[in-house]
Amino acid sequence: MIFSSPFQEMSLNCSLWQENSVSVKRFAFSKLSEVPGECFLLFTLILLMFLASLMGNSVITLAIWTNPALHTPMYFFLTNLSLLEIGYTCSVVPKMLQSLVSKARGISRVGCATQMFFFSFLGITECCLLAAMAFDRYMAICVPLHYATRMGHGVCAQLAMVSWGLGCIVGLLQTTFIFSLDFCGPCEIDHFFCDLLPILALACGDTYKNEAVIFVAAVLCISSPFLLIIASYGRILAAVLVMHSPEGRHKALSTCSSNLLVVTLFYGSGSVTYLRPKSGHSPGADKLLALFYTAVTSMLNPIIYTLRNKEVKAALWRTLGRRKILTIYR
Repeated sequence: MIFSSPFQEMSLNCSLWQENSVSVKRFAFSKLSEVPGECFLLFTLILLMFLASLMGNSVITLAIWTNPALHTPMYFFLTNLSLLEIGYTCSVVPKMLQSLVSKARGISRVGCATQMFFFSFLGITECCLLAAMAFDRYMAICVPLHYATRMGHGVCAQLAMVSWGLGCIVGLLQTTFIFSLDFCGPCEIDHFFCDLLPILALACGDTYKNEAVIFVAAVLCISSPFLLIIASYGRILAAVLVMHSPEGRHKALSTCSSNLLVVTLFYGSGSVTYLRPKSGHSPGADKLLALFYTAVTSMLNPIIYTLRNKEVKAALWRTLGRRKILTIYR
């Protein structure tokens, strides 16, 4: 008996499209490397980053939830960001790891659309959450007397809901917009996950209008929050420069520097990927950038926030110490 491999199934689907004009139903991801040793090394490094990201973001979320002193707007948004990073990496990295060690690099059309939706949804949500965090810091430093009343729990919840809701709507619209097209083949995606532009490259006919819509959406969803972030930190910097207290100046800069570093890492790689002209794209560079903002930044965010924030570090030690004591008594 002959068993068909995923690649044979995909080849059959491509042949069916050519003969019967049926759009392909399965795709295959391209290899990150043709050298087995390099594949194993990449698998090990990406797996370690993935586990570090999951552990770091989970511990931060647990530490904030179990420490009432951290139930403030800044840490409320940080909890949202940590939960988002867990979902963001889980939507991409497991399939990438499978592709590195297995010959089964295929994914169904529905699976590809699902992955694209969650990637877009969580990516746009992160853009909005980072803007909300910048606005929170602006209110705390520039308008401290009104901070408690203007940034109450209700306002923070509304900002978070708008961020998640906008990300969900944009992700759903982009995914529906792309997967309403027919895909003629080849079936191989020149990437390691179902990103927007590599999938669009497989579509039939002229996709200029589709690419223009994606570019406009990227400009609005990436640039608009980024401008709000720049404006907020510009006002914060101006306020910090006129502070008379060295301690107050140091505390404000320490808190904002963590946020700015995360913003730089996320927006830097995302902007280079999605706001470059089509002629400036190359598969190798796109894969490297995608690996950076899907795996590396998610791993670095917990490190940045814990190393540069004494309150989070103290909460982590209290949480870990409490769990250790409970384990001993059990």
